Amino acid sequence: MVEAIAREIVLRASYLPEKKLDTIYFGGGTPSLLEDDELDLLLSTIHRQFEVSLNAEITLEANPDDLDQEKLNQFANAGINRLSIGIQSFHEPHLKLLNRIHSAQEAENCVKIAQAAGIDNISIDLIYAIPAADHSILQSDMEKAFDLDVAHISAYCLTIEPQTAFGSWLKKKKIKPIDEEFAASQFEILVNSLSKNGYEQYEISNFARNEQYSRHNSSYWKQHPYLGVGPSAHSYNGVSREYNVSNNAKYLASIQQHVIPSTYEKLSAEDRVNEYLLTGLRTKWGVQYAELDALSDGRFMRQHEAELKNMAQNGWILPDQKIIILTETGKLFADRIASDLFID
Repeated sequence: MVEAIAREIVLRASYLPEKKLDTIYFGGGTPSLLEDDELDLLLSTIHRQFEVSLNAEITLEANPDDLDQEKLNQFANAGINRLSIGIQSFHEPHLKLLNRIHSAQEAENCVKIAQAAGIDNISIDLIYAIPAADHSILQSDMEKAFDLDVAHISAYCLTIEPQTAFGSWLKKKKIKPIDEEFAASQFEILVNSLSKNGYEQYEISNFARNEQYSRHNSSYWKQHPYLGVGPSAHSYNGVSREYNVSNNAKYLASIQQHVIPSTYEKLSAEDRVNEYLLTGLRTKWGVQYAELDALSDGRFMRQHEAELKNMAQNGWILPDQKIIILTETGKLFADRIASDLFID
């Protein structure tokens, strides 16, 4: 699989409008299981096919139970300068509920070991709205995160999808549905606590100290072109998207034939406007009126001028003539606001 992904990088070398890379991201699976030679093969292939910026952000997703001193030293030596660690919670019963293999102690230890290995740009994932009697567990999780002094925190609301263990449990009434009022209170506590401790909410679910934003994810949200390689990977070049096949065997067989197993989708003006709204409105940078009108050939303002005025009067968006930026109240309705502003 690693050799096939390296081969796809070569096949895809001309996909992006520019050859210079500012970010590299290892995710979408368990990349922390990569051995030295495998990681080296992928990075060396990237460097041969592209110009990588000297200060490029190179992120690797990891589970706490995959990380030890030797592994982290390996990553640091390979050039990994940012880790995204899926901690989810520091509360043992919640980890068991979420079916996580690692312990709360492992979650703490892996961050400290990574920092000792010289990787100080660390992001951790936390889950909120996990059913509990009160908010004390969330507050304890936040205190643990602050004590670890990580640069970045991504906080996601627990969701229950039908085709998951949680979905099955919900159907069998082993767990209760997510309490929306409880989730909203938890989000408010989380945002306030992060703000008091120096974290800026630069995207609805993402918080950073000292502007240590995820440059990679910020590029997605700003609609910059990107190349994804491997099974299920998505790519975007500004005018179209491609989706790699998710089946591993089909992916490997296709790459062996020097054929990229992807589905091509030409984006319409409506697609480009609506995706820009859906991602950009979630960020501190918002979306540009001029860009929306350029993408829609002037249709955006013609369709939504009155609606935008109402949103500003309701206190959902800032009264700015150049950029649509959500207020704190508006962030609670981000997806609704975006969909209301879609063009058709």
